[in-house]
Amino acid sequence: MTLPSPVDVSPTPVESRDERTLVRAVLALGLGGFSIGTGEFVIMGLLPEVARDIGVSIPQAGHVISAYALGVVVGAPVLAVLAAHWGRRALLMALMAVYALGNFASAIAPGYASLSAMRLLTGLPHGTYFGVAALVAAALAPPGRRGRAVGWVMLGLTTATLVGVPIAAALGEHFGWRAAFVFVGLIAVAAVVLVRCWVPAIPAAAGASPLRELGALARKQVWFTLGIGAIGFGGMFAVFSYIKPTLIEVAGMPSALVPFVLSLFGLGMVVGNVVGSRMADKALMPTVGKVLGWSIAVMVLFVPAAHHPVSAAVATFVLGTLVAIGPALQIRLMDVAGHAQTLAAALNHSAFNAANALGAWLGGVAIAAGWGWTSTGWVGAVLGLGGVGMYAWSLASERAALQQK
Repeated sequence: MTLPSPVDVSPTPVESRDERTLVRAVLALGLGGFSIGTGEFVIMGLLPEVARDIGVSIPQAGHVISAYALGVVVGAPVLAVLAAHWGRRALLMALMAVYALGNFASAIAPGYASLSAMRLLTGLPHGTYFGVAALVAAALAPPGRRGRAVGWVMLGLTTATLVGVPIAAALGEHFGWRAAFVFVGLIAVAAVVLVRCWVPAIPAAAGASPLRELGALARKQVWFTLGIGAIGFGGMFAVFSYIKPTLIEVAGMPSALVPFVLSLFGLGMVVGNVVGSRMADKALMPTVGKVLGWSIAVMVLFVPAAHHPVSAAVATFVLGTLVAIGPALQIRLMDVAGHAQTLAAALNHSAFNAANALGAWLGGVAIAAGWGWTSTGWVGAVLGLGGVGMYAWSLASERAALQQK
């Protein structure tokens, strides 16, 4: 059965849509993603320094990370709805300016409470920025290349784990953890400038309003797609959240080699993002299904692979490739959201942060139950199966809706 073409809700066409315009725009948007990715992950490697400086324990300092994630989950839908009528470029600049200010404020926060508050503030623009950036990239892309355009924007986030985080962490170690946030803030300022110079002025969709954006929440396929991301993508976080002790305690890897292996994870993310975006352009929903199946296989194989340093390093690289599902889910949300594009696109990142929380929590439950560090692989496999179930339910629901017409 042939499915109908998605509703065309692209913004008003831009006069110049040549290759140069697209490349410059995605570079500017990608730099913003690079700043966000660096700011989100760098604190994980500086927790001891943060804890010591603000006078709390390391676990308590970890709550600062949770505050940022909460900001992402809350900020994505709220800002997307409130700013639905804004022009795309103006909104992107405002979001990145808030992100820059949040990082500068984090760098001067005097204590635990103020730092937590600033990280919460900094997380607010995260999801909406990526959602709107994806909409802009897709609108500028020629037919058949939406997935790759969105992938290029997301490449900024994945490249941050490979390049930005090590640089920021080195600055934090040499000049204090506060220097890392200053570095991230400066990148965000540069992104504001490039977005202003290189991203075309695309208006919001005709008739856009907060009420119309909320209409996305009434669409079953939006919820199915978010469920696939929140559950099926959780497996990667179940394993990666505990990858360092797994590498040391199970694989017997020297702690000095762990940063190198973690860089392999970042490289895997880059590869997965590039491959996944190309696959999404060729066959969108089949790509989602294939990546979910790949995720289950990776999780199951991680369990035996974790017992040897070489195979554990390879498994860590492969784990990073699971981000291949990101561009496909982003495009799927654009296709099923109707006229509520901004909210649906932003909610994709709320779903990914929900996956982060769910995967890390369930992985911790399995370890605390005495099942061992590698039990996170089995947890990830179960979450992958949950994602497949949600995927199958989505397809069945879509077929049933078509048959009723």
